[in-house]
Amino acid sequence: MSISVDESIKKENPESTQERGRKKARQPTFPINPLLLNRWSPRSMTGEEMDDDTIMSLFEAARWAPSSYNNQPWRFIYAKRNSPYWNRLFDLAAEPNKVWAKNAALIVVVVSNKHFDINGKYSITHQYDAGAAWENLALEASARGLVAHGMQGFDYERARADLGIPDSFDVMAMIAIGKRGPKENLPTNLQEKEVPNGRKPLREIVMEGHFMEK
Repeated sequence: MSISVDESIKKENPESTQERGRKKARQPTFPINPLLLNRWSPRSMTGEEMDDDTIMSLFEAARWAPSSYNNQPWRFIYAKRNSPYWNRLFDLAAEPNKVWAKNAALIVVVVSNKHFDINGKYSITHQYDAGAAWENLALEASARGLVAHGMQGFDYERARADLGIPDSFDVMAMIAIGKRGPKENLPTNLQEKEVPNGRKPLREIVMEGHFMEK
């Protein structure tokens, strides 16, 4: 005898979700691809450079994300470490993020076109679409054993000005990408956070038929 999805969600053990996310290996409530489960956002990187083929493979993964009307609103502005553009992007980061992002091989600023190419109308899903492209990039990086750490801790207005981003694009996020390093590369306070975190249980995020505050 099978139970309903609602009943199975209610049977979730809170100890298996967010509360113990930093203590034990992640455990899904229902079976999923391990690539999804094992993707997380480390901060420690080695400071090594990354070859162009690897860099472009990450953007290639992002390129194949779905989007409304196939508008593909995402754009990626990047700088490689030890390149003439590095300081321009790195200096946009908030000071707490510079502490660890200084060892990245690549800094990326993600922007998104607010309008459809086909008719110039506003796209209400452009941010949603750009998020799908970022997830593709993050999964490709994880599959290659690389760090891809997204962040909002940077100067958005300065990014728009310094990088020449037009008003028709929203500045979305910054990503630090690099080769994984030992946690000892980080300050002590960040070493404690260098573990995969948990997630809210399904019963808090899944609702059948109508919205419910949980």
